[in-house]
Amino acid sequence: MKTTIVKNVRIIDPATNTDLAPEKDSGLIAKNGMITAVGKGALKDIKEDGAVVIDGAGLILAPGLVDMRVTVGEPGMAHKETLATGSAAAAAGGVTSMVCLPTTDPVIEDVAGLEFIARKAREIRGTKFYAYAAATKGLGGKDLTEYGLLAEAGALAFTDGAKAIGDAAVMRRALSYAAQFNRLIIQHPEEPSLAGSGHMNGGETATRLGLKGIPRLAEVMMIERDLRLVEMTGARYHAGHISTAQSVEAIRQAKARGLPVSCDTAPHYFALSEFDVGDYRTFAKVSPPLRTDEDREAIIDGIADGTIDAIASDHMPEDQDSKRQPFAQAAIGVIGVETMLPIALELVHKERIDLIPLIAAMTSRPADLLGLPAGRLAVGSAADFILIDHQRAWKIEAQQLKSKAKNSAFDKRPVQGWVERTVIDGRTVYERATDLRAVA
Repeated sequence: MKTTIVKNVRIIDPATNTDLAPEKDSGLIAKNGMITAVGKGALKDIKEDGAVVIDGAGLILAPGLVDMRVTVGEPGMAHKETLATGSAAAAAGGVTSMVCLPTTDPVIEDVAGLEFIARKAREIRGTKFYAYAAATKGLGGKDLTEYGLLAEAGALAFTDGAKAIGDAAVMRRALSYAAQFNRLIIQHPEEPSLAGSGHMNGGETATRLGLKGIPRLAEVMMIERDLRLVEMTGARYHAGHISTAQSVEAIRQAKARGLPVSCDTAPHYFALSEFDVGDYRTFAKVSPPLRTDEDREAIIDGIADGTIDAIASDHMPEDQDSKRQPFAQAAIGVIGVETMLPIALELVHKERIDLIPLIAAMTSRPADLLGLPAGRLAVGSAADFILIDHQRAWKIEAQQLKSKAKNSAFDKRPVQGWVERTVIDGRTVYERATDLRAVA
């Protein structure tokens, strides 16, 4: 494999709190898929003969993004998304590692399911795929899966995806068993009996639209119950895609008490609110539902102060037939792996958060939570990195996104910032200039 040299570039690596302006001899060198030099003086005395030289003038060099919450359509739902189309979308969005939920058909609850994902990833040779295993058999919330076998086969954590583990005794056992293998239990924090068959956030908007609401209380109640179990077991617990101010505060207080607790959120929870449901817009139907502006502000504050550890896309592709239904019957979920970065960059442009902590929430912090060798620019690590033009203005057009499904909640939204190039193991897997020529 040829040597790759990146020069004339601003280097940001949250793992080492690096923000290095372009200067002579600074940059990055990758050989045989690994980073061999990075930062000040990295390019001193380097010879460019025969190397792939990338001029990053005006761009930011950052670690590839780590997306810790992605739904893919394989196995069983390839009409919504294949691993290949998901990989293409991820590469265009700067995601070099993504972790799949076990909510496939069949559910990923045995070694064969994990091996299927690993084999397909090797065939595609694009974005790196990892997987969670189901916490309970069939996502049924009762009988635990074989945690030891699944952890040994590569399961990064255990979760029932978008289904809450509602039974407290089952959750206690899940936490205890997962702790034996140093794995997270990732909870969908929604008390099932309170959420019921609701369709959007409970409140005045739901009443006005005549839709059954899901109270905000359903989320924090589940988190607070689980925190008691964390205190009992000492196990590591992660609340997925939190959406309310009360949840942020509960996690904040738990961390202050020293509990091994973490959480993530998704762009739609800090960029949209229940008002975006508008005139029964099904592309704004997600689980948990979009909340109030007060909640949205609290989510942003939680990212800024580090209470929220990670930003994940919560990518959930759905076909048109599933979404073009009356709101109550429409499928839940939005795609987002390709738009996660530009939506998150809005927080930087609005001066709500600095660039380094924002990128940390999409690189080193999720990687550290899951024990992944990713999310940092370090000598000896895989050459997974991206080049970002964080000032570039453009408009999201859902039909032009790489995902097989087009159920974006951000269609037609003006944004600022995109990925110019994505490199995985030293290979360029996405280049904006080539993509634009293809579109033209």
